[in-house]
Amino acid sequence: MAKQTSVEIVTEWDIVAARQLGRNEAKALGFGTVDQARITTAISELARNIYLYARVGRIDIERLDEDGKQGILIVASDKGAGIEDVRKVLEDGYSTSGGLGAGLPGVKRLMDSMDIVSKSGEGTTITITKWLR
Repeated sequence: MAKQTSVEIVTEWDIVAARQLGRNEAKALGFGTVDQARITTAISELARNIYLYARVGRIDIERLDEDGKQGILIVASDKGAGIEDVRKVLEDGYSTSGGLGAGLPGVKRLMDSMDIVSKSGEGTTITITKWLR
């Protein structure tokens, strides 16, 4: 049975809460400190994007157990304006906020899989997964 926990992202403090929840879940699953840091960093970036671009959203964290493999699934969702060009935001150096443009490309590199579904005016859902090795 998968266990899911969530953090609503409304304030900057919720970013911290989502990071901590992710670290706790990763540690409980048996991820080492390096992978805990990767997972925490990815959650932080996704939660910050919700806060900066959509203002409100949520981070859902679920433990996975598939065919004897364990992992962690993180879903970041919002009802914001959506991402106009998903391929462009995955390019290193591309930024709409004047930042380094390392955010979503970095998240993709830190995790084992990443999927983005975004519709203009309806919001964005980003799903990332990390498997225990």
